[in-house]
Amino acid sequence: MSTKIKLVKPKKSHTKEIIKLVKDTKVLDVNSEYLYYLQTIHFKDYCCVAIDETKNKVIGFVSGYLIPNENSLFIWQVAVNSNYRGLGLAQKLILKIAKRKECKDINYIKTTVSPSNSSSIRVFEKVAKELNTKIKKSKFLKMKDFKNAHEDEPMYTIGSFKLKGKK
Repeated sequence: MSTKIKLVKPKKSHTKEIIKLVKDTKVLDVNSEYLYYLQTIHFKDYCCVAIDETKNKVIGFVSGYLIPNENSLFIWQVAVNSNYRGLGLAQKLILKIAKRKECKDINYIKTTVSPSNSSSIRVFEKVAKELNTKIKKSKFLKMKDFKNAHEDEPMYTIGSFKLKGKK
């Protein structure tokens, strides 16, 4: 399979494909359609999609935002189509966001990952290694904080780091 993959800021027109991708993971919480529209319109500088250009199809998505009053990028959701896993796409999407000019002042990447989601934990460990820094786990949200059945959500903090040559 010869595939050309492009990493870009999401567009409003990608929203329906993003929602399907998130649903298809069967691991991520599916948020409202409205939220995904906001991510592709208001927060596009802190989100990224992977497009299979041969099929003109969204195959990966990372959502994020800058944490107010911090020099931290929060990565919210990471989704990669099952047919494209093992290519390092999740890591590439996260690093693409972190290297944007809009993130020039960040020194940390933060995220929460359910303990059972070991593949996501490995992705963030690889991001820390790529940034030549450490990753630290701390308590954040406990199961009892959620109304519906949900695992704990520990916070993972990558950093500190300083990226050169942000684009």
